[in-house]
Amino acid sequence: RPPFHSMSIRSSMAYRGSDSEGNCYDSEKDMWSSELVAKANDSDKPQWYQKGIDYWGDVPPTVDGVLGGFGFVTSADVLGSEKFLKKVYTDQLLESKEKECKLIALDCGAGVGRITDQFLLRHFHEVDLVEPLKHFLDEAQNQLNKAKPEHVGRAVGFFCEPLETFTPAPGRYDVIWIQWVIGHLTDEDFVLFFDRCKKALKPDGMVILKENNCKDGFLVDKEDSSVTRSDEYLRDLFQRSGLYLIDSEVQIGFPKELFVVRMYAVRP
Repeated sequence: RPPFHSMSIRSSMAYRGSDSEGNCYDSEKDMWSSELVAKANDSDKPQWYQKGIDYWGDVPPTVDGVLGGFGFVTSADVLGSEKFLKKVYTDQLLESKEKECKLIALDCGAGVGRITDQFLLRHFHEVDLVEPLKHFLDEAQNQLNKAKPEHVGRAVGFFCEPLETFTPAPGRYDVIWIQWVIGHLTDEDFVLFFDRCKKALKPDGMVILKENNCKDGFLVDKEDSSVTRSDEYLRDLFQRSGLYLIDSEVQIGFPKELFVVRMYAVRP
């Protein structure tokens, strides 16, 4: 286990929050009890997930589309991600170059392949993508089939599946990168997914989450069925998942009207 930046003891305090329709909740349990009552199409699957799929199904398969009109943040986003990756994974990156070892990454909630194209393929020899929207994944595959000189690797696997059911291949990945998607998972599915990710890592592998933070508690977007969690809330979920925090860092260079975006490196 890493000897630094370990988790604090989880507080029993409930997280208060609100949603985009003005409803307030005394705890995250109250919120989830409310959100998960309705089921989709007479099935056992919560309508929470179907609403998210329906929302993103109407979004065009472009960088600007998947970023909600904020495609212009990509340059700053990639710079921040590269800086953080080199900070937390520098030994493995150097060893890979010296020993010509193959590094493999998984891009979760890959959208149209923006992160794989502009970031991951510049550092990893193979990248798999998982994305629940077929029109996004088709566009990603189309774009990533084009060879680029700045890429050191290639996109290999394209999995059209939501994270709440996806099981990554055991022991395959050096880095599992999860960005701007985990808010669509319930707390229970968050923990279950990260547990599956632990089993998918190589011995020196890690999971990196890059996600919006609200200041306190949580905020629910009723339109796209997503929850923005506070830094403390996310750290609690890591602990529940049996993961240890290696490092975290706030993304810089984004417009002030956006949520704070924080990167977390965690491992079993």
